[in-house]
Amino acid sequence: MCDIGTMSTEKGTKINQLLSSFPKEKIFISSWLAKIGYSLDLQKRYKKSGWLESIGRGVLIRSGDQVTVEDGIRSLQFQLGLDAHPGGRSALALHGKAHYLEFSRTKLDVFGGAKEKLPSWFIKHDWGLKIRYHSSSFLPSKAGLTTLEIGGHELGVSNPARAMMECLYLTPEKQELMECYELMEFLNTLNPKQVQKLLEDCTSVKVKRLFLYLGEKSGHKWMDYLKPNRIDLGTGKRSLVRGGVYIPKYQIIVPRALEEDGKRII
Repeated sequence: MCDIGTMSTEKGTKINQLLSSFPKEKIFISSWLAKIGYSLDLQKRYKKSGWLESIGRGVLIRSGDQVTVEDGIRSLQFQLGLDAHPGGRSALALHGKAHYLEFSRTKLDVFGGAKEKLPSWFIKHDWGLKIRYHSSSFLPSKAGLTTLEIGGHELGVSNPARAMMECLYLTPEKQELMECYELMEFLNTLNPKQVQKLLEDCTSVKVKRLFLYLGEKSGHKWMDYLKPNRIDLGTGKRSLVRGGVYIPKYQIIVPRALEEDGKRII
């Protein structure tokens, strides 16, 4: 039979193994810990011993640590296997493809699957910025994602092409179309093969038509390498604004200011 001192040493050794095995993890989700061999009872002992502390129901951190939203998203992706990822304007800012850098410091657009919900602890925690969560299925969950190192973490983030499509998905209710045009102007180095695949996989007619319209309007060379005949643009008109201008080629009605201004100086 082990004495109390031996048990304490074993617990200490195991917590050290946890922290050394996952050095980049600052947030530990209880259900994930249980799966890799750290029972709920053991987790309670770690809390009582002062090694870990709670920041929400079923969520622990190293005692005394300050955690960031990148730590939170890392745990969603790595420990829970969720598709939640920085997208839209936030992803473009992370790629250095937007001039709305202030936006990225105060708000974060997170996209996830249509049936995917963020855990309550993530929603309730004060990350120091506003989280705007958008669940959708207009693109396959893994399509157009890339890995960026942010805050010492490798996170799944929308690549610029997907991020632009996510912006267009939110227009006109949650994203101004003129702003989308300004963002599109920065995307002069997109990979046409990646763009083609995303447009073929995309199920939103609005997104596909607007993406092609804005890409053409911005004069990007990668547009010349796309194969529009392989992209299903649907049928019928799509109106994005009342009293706008009709664009016959893409069967969309856009704001008059957008069509008449031409290329904008930013």
